[in-house]
Amino acid sequence: MKQINILLITITIFLTSFSRADEGMWFLMNIERLNHRDMQKMGLQLTTEEIYSINHSSLKDAIVQFNGGCTAELISKEGLVLTNHHCGFDAIAELSTPEKDLLTDGYWAASRKEELKPASLYVRFFVRMDDVSKRILSKLNDKMTEDERSKAINAEIAVIEKENNEGGKYTVSVRSFFQGNEFYYFVYQDYKDVRLVGNPPSSIGKFGGDTDNWEWPRHTGDFSMFRIYADANGNPAEYSLSNVPLAPKQHLKINIGGVKENDFAMILGYPGRTNRWMPAGGIEQNVKYAYPAWVEGSKLGMDKMKIYMDQSDEVRLNYAGAYAGIANYWKNRQGMIDALTKAKTAQLKAIQETKFDKWANKAENKGKYGNVISNINKFYSLTNEKSRHDNYLQQLLRTSAFGTISRSLGKQLDNYAKADPSKRATMENEINAMIDDFFKNIYLPVEKDVLIAQLNLYSTKSVGYQVCPFVEKLGKENNFDFSKYVNAAFELSMFTSKERMKAFLVFPNENFLNNDPLFQLSTDLITHLSSKSDEIAAAQNDFIASQRLLVEGLRVSKIGTIQYPDANSTLRLTYGKVRALPADKRNDAKVNNYTTMDGMVKKYKKGDAEFDLPVKLLEMNKAKDYGRFVDKDGSFHVCFLTDNDITGGNSGSPVLNGKGELIGLAFDGNIEAMAGDVIFDPSLQRTINVDIRYVLWVIENLSGAKHIVSEMDVIK
Repeated sequence: MKQINILLITITIFLTSFSRADEGMWFLMNIERLNHRDMQKMGLQLTTEEIYSINHSSLKDAIVQFNGGCTAELISKEGLVLTNHHCGFDAIAELSTPEKDLLTDGYWAASRKEELKPASLYVRFFVRMDDVSKRILSKLNDKMTEDERSKAINAEIAVIEKENNEGGKYTVSVRSFFQGNEFYYFVYQDYKDVRLVGNPPSSIGKFGGDTDNWEWPRHTGDFSMFRIYADANGNPAEYSLSNVPLAPKQHLKINIGGVKENDFAMILGYPGRTNRWMPAGGIEQNVKYAYPAWVEGSKLGMDKMKIYMDQSDEVRLNYAGAYAGIANYWKNRQGMIDALTKAKTAQLKAIQETKFDKWANKAENKGKYGNVISNINKFYSLTNEKSRHDNYLQQLLRTSAFGTISRSLGKQLDNYAKADPSKRATMENEINAMIDDFFKNIYLPVEKDVLIAQLNLYSTKSVGYQVCPFVEKLGKENNFDFSKYVNAAFELSMFTSKERMKAFLVFPNENFLNNDPLFQLSTDLITHLSSKSDEIAAAQNDFIASQRLLVEGLRVSKIGTIQYPDANSTLRLTYGKVRALPADKRNDAKVNNYTTMDGMVKKYKKGDAEFDLPVKLLEMNKAKDYGRFVDKDGSFHVCFLTDNDITGGNSGSPVLNGKGELIGLAFDGNIEAMAGDVIFDPSLQRTINVDIRYVLWVIENLSGAKHIVSEMDVIK
């Protein structure tokens, strides 16, 4: 009886946790109907019109998507943009050289003329959104296959996007929500002249490195600053010295009064991907098959890169961005395995699905929903081993620049070889630029070792599902040691030589390309990754339809109570409070919802790649030289916790108080709640934020760049 009661309590917590105010990534257009009253009770002092308005400036006009993968915010009337250090990492690395290492040493532009333009960087403003569900769904019927359904949807999307882009002025994106049950369009405007204003040294911006990543307590000054430039009329423009700083419709005021437990906290940003509707079989597949392969493959690639990065500053800078991206998800996926296993998330989802299946097989529901759960479970049972195989292969492709050569440069060269001479003339400059860009950051010894190691791993660990036939043949011929083949391929392939690739443009030959050993390898790898058996293809068609019906049925039956759609890189709002985790002996703070500079200095290790600190920071901390940014308790706060619901893509998002003033910058989650992309845990899930006072202190006091802070609206 006791076991039954415990199970019932667990189920109740699982099913009711969705209704908590601090859970949810909400559309701005729906906050009046769904959230505003709750937010007011928690401390919001803004109207919904002040947060989201189509006709007037509002908070949404101060929030941008940063380079397609992060979030940033406008913090001055002169286009100054604040985001995370790790979001600006690639741009900073690109602008660095061994002689002038901005990444390691930090950088603050003394004037507008010294603001630096990376090759490719953009921000995206959100203009408006609207619901087009009825319009798109009216084009569909139950007799369609998934391919037919997709074609009909895409055809209508093309019409909607053309109707709303105003002749190319705007970028329009129509997105699917609730697994294809609803559709919304989003209108954006992109600005491509974005320049680096400054960043702290990596000892601050990346303090704690991989060791502290996803961990609390945290002491990382994870921020960087850029500026948006426009033409004289404020319109987007390609980079030009005649461009001027953008005068935004809205920018955020900055509050340096500090935060305390239970203070209201709101975050606006572009969360990348959640899977809160994922079935139990999908969770189990990830935990047992997909994620372990991801972790092993990515760690192998990182280890091979690190050997060479430690030997050369030039290689370190060239591979810094790629390494950081792989490392971030390597630790995330291991955290997901641990958290989902500990929380028994698959088992809890299975309980919900059993309840749904009973409802689905009632007489009035059976015709539509009766086979939903069986179709879903059949698909996962057929693809478990394939998911392990695919993740080993995907990590090979992700860590090796030559693994994907056939769908990037190779594809362009193939098109070039097939084109007539007049067409080739128009393609040549673009392909030459691609070749130059490809070799800019490539170090062949790294690439050779990564490819050998990944082929060895993939060919021997992808048990239960056939590996790529080309790789299997090579493996058997070489006792699954690919060093001989790769060494020979690097000697013969034109893709390992800029000169050979450019010579191909002079004498293009399809047969020569198709017989290139690295092109052959890449083609077979990518072809095999996308291939599937007829049985899996049929099951996938049923699975997609059934997953859509599962979400629809969970909403109709009220068995599932989630009111918000999964994140998919569209602008969302999440709200909650400043909220501590249980006391932690590793944290010297009086309340475990913030960290201090004293705590950071205790972690300091001179010369250590992860825990070194600038000498000046150590001296200023010893002197308690915190200026106007010291907390009321006399200590200096570095980071703080809130219980907001965020995920990847929210990096760089502004943390706002009840008045919409900037109090911090979101940059991470905590390892205990890595299951959060699948199920929200209100007791554990936290957002780790850098305190805005630490950000300003680093710029104004430590770095002496007071001129940058002076253009902000700072209040207390």
